[in-house]
Amino acid sequence: MGLRLGYLLARGLVGGLVLLARSDAAKDTEILVLRHQLAVLQRQLGRPRLTWADRAIIAALALRLPPARRLGMLVTPGTILGWHRRLVARRWTTTARRPPGRPSTPTGLRALIKRLARENPTWGYRRIHGELARLGHQVAASTVWAILKAEGLDPAPRRSGPTWKQFLTAQAEGIVACDLFHIDTVLLRRLYVFFTVEHATRQVHILGVTAHPTSQWLTQQARNVLMDLQDAGRRVRFLIRDRDTRFTPAFDAVFTALDADVIKTPVRVPVANAICERFVGTLRRELLDRILIVNAPHARQVLREYQTHFNTHRPHRSLGQAAPLRALPPVPTDPDAAVIRHDRLGGLIHEYAQVA
Repeated sequence: MGLRLGYLLARGLVGGLVLLARSDAAKDTEILVLRHQLAVLQRQLGRPRLTWADRAIIAALALRLPPARRLGMLVTPGTILGWHRRLVARRWTTTARRPPGRPSTPTGLRALIKRLARENPTWGYRRIHGELARLGHQVAASTVWAILKAEGLDPAPRRSGPTWKQFLTAQAEGIVACDLFHIDTVLLRRLYVFFTVEHATRQVHILGVTAHPTSQWLTQQARNVLMDLQDAGRRVRFLIRDRDTRFTPAFDAVFTALDADVIKTPVRVPVANAICERFVGTLRRELLDRILIVNAPHARQVLREYQTHFNTHRPHRSLGQAAPLRALPPVPTDPDAAVIRHDRLGGLIHEYAQVA
């Protein structure tokens, strides 16, 4: 930048020496012509943009002119003084190491505040501030309020209502649904299968297979499932069933004796017992439509094997792709690790696991 300025000054100096050799009349004529050209350009063009070198040269030469002769210039004395003030300010101004004012809230802390607000709809900003202080985060309560307001999260009373997912998840504990489905054997004999599904864990209990599902048989299956749940430390609060006539008052009495409520679905509304209907559809697509059942003992063996696969290995979207009785394994660090296959039901169903 200094070399360029020196070049421009030397060039102007040479031009000035050339002008000294010319007569005053010639120089006056040239000045008049240049002034007229400048007036024409000012009428046609907008305000010209000057570089820093142009400003330096004009400011240096303007000091040699009398005040009356500066009126025809492109810049005014106020402009030149403004340039000088900016140069002085730039000379003595230092770059701040950090921006002035309060430091911004870290991104991770902002995400944590939003997470606490969404996961706890009854918490106000004061309660969230207290939880953050307990976790060791130094942040003002007003900052928490400002972040929630900027994200469009309403105050606690207006976002206290749970979503349908939160409501159903909270109510799923203690809800058991039951149903019957049929299997046609090779000899076209119809078998009936009684099963239950726990809403909270999606665990399936296939309790019995028979060709004659009498009320006494179903009542005994109800006792069996209650004993299994009590041994596992789980309590039945609600039982969902359809209006099949095989479910007699004796069947309901097994559950009501333990303070459980029996909920009957509407007539011809299978979606009211959607989890059971979904299991039956999955069972038919993955197993029953691909295998021939010979008799009741064969059906029990096949269904027992599929129940183990369903409860311990098959991923469920409602459980975050985990199985009801097995937590989701950690993501392998080595994508090239060996994976082994385990076959069930003669290779009809495959299960995969990573080599330890």
